[in-house]
Amino acid sequence: MKTYLRVLGYLRPHTLPLVAAVGATFLFAGLDAFSFLLLIPFLEAVLAEPGAPRPSRISMGNDTLDRLLNGTIGRVVDLQASPQEAIRGIILFILAVFALKNLFDFLKTYLMARVQQGVTRDLRDEVYDHLVELDLAFFAKTKMGQILSRLTYDVEQLRTLVAKELGKVISSVFEFAAVLVAALLLSWQLTVAAAVVVPSTMAIWGPLIRKLKKNDRRVLDAAADVNTHIQETLAGIRLVKASGTEAYERDRFHALTRRYYERFLRSERLRALASPITEMLSALGTVLLLWYGAHLVLEARELTAPEFITFLGLSLKLYSPVKYLAKFPALVQPGLVGAERIFEFLDAPVEIRDRPGARVFPGLRETLAFEEVSFAYRRGEPVLKGISFEVPKGTVTALVGPSGAGKSTLLDLLGRFYDVDEGRITVDGTDIREFTVRSLRASLGMVSQETILFHDTVRANIAYGRPQATLEEVERAAKAALAHDFILRLPEGYDTVVGERGTQLSGGERQRLAIARAILRDPPILILDEATSALDTESERLVQQAIGRLMEGRTVFVIAHRLSTVQRAQQILVLEGGRIVERGTHEGLLAQGGLYHRLYLLQFSHLPSPPRPGPFPAGLPVEGTGGDTDDPGGGRAW
Repeated sequence: MKTYLRVLGYLRPHTLPLVAAVGATFLFAGLDAFSFLLLIPFLEAVLAEPGAPRPSRISMGNDTLDRLLNGTIGRVVDLQASPQEAIRGIILFILAVFALKNLFDFLKTYLMARVQQGVTRDLRDEVYDHLVELDLAFFAKTKMGQILSRLTYDVEQLRTLVAKELGKVISSVFEFAAVLVAALLLSWQLTVAAAVVVPSTMAIWGPLIRKLKKNDRRVLDAAADVNTHIQETLAGIRLVKASGTEAYERDRFHALTRRYYERFLRSERLRALASPITEMLSALGTVLLLWYGAHLVLEARELTAPEFITFLGLSLKLYSPVKYLAKFPALVQPGLVGAERIFEFLDAPVEIRDRPGARVFPGLRETLAFEEVSFAYRRGEPVLKGISFEVPKGTVTALVGPSGAGKSTLLDLLGRFYDVDEGRITVDGTDIREFTVRSLRASLGMVSQETILFHDTVRANIAYGRPQATLEEVERAAKAALAHDFILRLPEGYDTVVGERGTQLSGGERQRLAIARAILRDPPILILDEATSALDTESERLVQQAIGRLMEGRTVFVIAHRLSTVQRAQQILVLEGGRIVERGTHEGLLAQGGLYHRLYLLQFSHLPSPPRPGPFPAGLPVEGTGGDTDDPGGGRAW
C-alpha cells in the first residue's frame, strides 16, 4: 500500500486532466447504465398487444425509476403513438444516448492517455535527474543494464500501473456503481442474488498475490540481466570478435533469455487463472439470476418480463467491472514491483554534497596538499593509506606505479568523485570540502586514455561544459589543440556529427578534440591520465604538441606507466600498495636504486642507451600507454 500511495503521488501535477478524465468516466458510466434502462420502454412497445391502449407515462411502480424515464425519453418520444412510431422514437433516443456516451468515452480515453504520458515523462525525468547526481560509487556497484532496464522497462510497467490500470479501475468502479444503482431500481432482490458471488470473486486472488509479487520481481530482474548482457556485449564487440567467443556469448545470452522466458511463464501461469476462475463464478451467478428471476416473474409476479430481460443485460455489465476489480491486484503486481525497483534508485543517497556554507573555489594560489589521506572502496580493504605530499602551483607531479597502486583513485579524490575516509586534501590550507563541488570540479581539466565524445556535433563536443562558448572561442581552442585543420576537412566542419563515442574519427582526432575541450574550459589544474594511449606515431606527435600547449601555466598531474613519460616532472611519486614508497625527480630516484630504478632498468634494459627526451616543454608526457593493463609490446614492467 505504501508503494502504491507513493506511485499515486506522481498524479498530483496532472490533477486537472485527471479530474476531467474522472468526470468523463463518471458520465460515461452513467449513460452506459441508463442505455440499458431504455430497453424497458422498447421491450414494452415490442411486446404490446395490437390495438391495446398505450399509456401516456411509464409506470413501473418505482417512483425514482419512473421519474428518470419520464423525465428523459418520456419528454421526447410519444409513448401513446402506434408501437412502430414509439419504437422508432425510442431507437433514435437510444442512438443519441450512445453518441453522447461515446463522446465521453473518447474524452476519458484521451485525457487518461495525456495523464499516462505525463506521468511517464515526469518519472523518467526524475529517475534520470537523480542518476546523474549520484556518486561514482553507485555506478561502480550497479550494472549499466540494470540502470537502463529501470529507465525503460520498469518505467513502462509503472506507467501501466499509474495510468492505464488506474483508468480502468476508476472506470470499473463507476460502472459498477452506476449499474448497481440501476439494478437496485429494477429489483433489490435480484441485485442481492447477483451480489452473492462478488465477495468470493474479490477474495479468490488473495493467496496468489504474494506469489505473483515475488515472481514478477524475478521477471524484472531477469529482463535487466538480458539488457546488461546486450550492453556489455555491444560495448566489447571488438574483444568478442578478436577472441572468437561469439558462440560463447550466444550461449550465455540464450541462457539468460531462457531464464527470463521461464520466469515470465511462471508468473503468467498464475495470472492466467484470473479469467477462468472469475468466468466460472460469473456463470454461477448468472444461473442463480435466471432461476430466481424466473421465480419473480412467473410465480411471485413481482417483476415484468421486460424488467427481467433488462436486469439480465445489466447483470452482465455488473459482472464485467467486478471481474476486473477481482483481477486488479494480480494485474498491477508488475507495475508495483517495477515501482519498487525504481524507488530503490530514487532513494539511493547522494553522498558527495556541498557542506552548509560551502563557498566557490577561488583557485590555487600557492600549494595543493594531501595530508595523511586514506581511502577504501570497501570497508576493511584500503586502497590508499596515509598519503601525504605537496604540489606547488604551476608544477608537474607524476604518479607512477603498478596497476591497483591507487594512482587514479588519488586524483578521483582531488575532484571529490569520492571523499576521503581519513585525512584531508587542502588548497592553500583550506579543505576542499569547504568548496562547492561544482566550482571545484570546474577548476579541473582532464584528458584521459578513454576519450569521451557524444553523438553530437564537433562544436558541441568541444564546448561541452561551456555551452555558451561562441564559435570563435571554439575555433581558437581547436587551433591550440591542432584540431582546426582536420575539423575543416570534415563534411560539415564544426557542425559534423561525430557519431556515437566519436566512431567517425581516428583516435588521435578524438584526443585532440578532448584537448580542445580542456583548453576551452581553461582549468587551472590539469590531469593527464595516459593521454596518448593507443595512438600511432604521427597522431601521438600531434597530441603531444597539443598537450604541451595545454600544460602551459597550469598545475599538472600526470598518471603514466612508461617512465619516459614523466622524466621531466618536477616531482615523481612512486605508489605501491596504496602508499608512496618513493618520491623525487627522475635523476634522484634513479640514484636511490629503489623501486623506480628497478622499473627503469626493466623497461629500458633492451635499449643500447637511455632514451632521449623528446623536444617538448618541461613536464610534457612524451609517451602513453593503454591504461592499467599489461602491455608487453609497450615495454612496460606492469
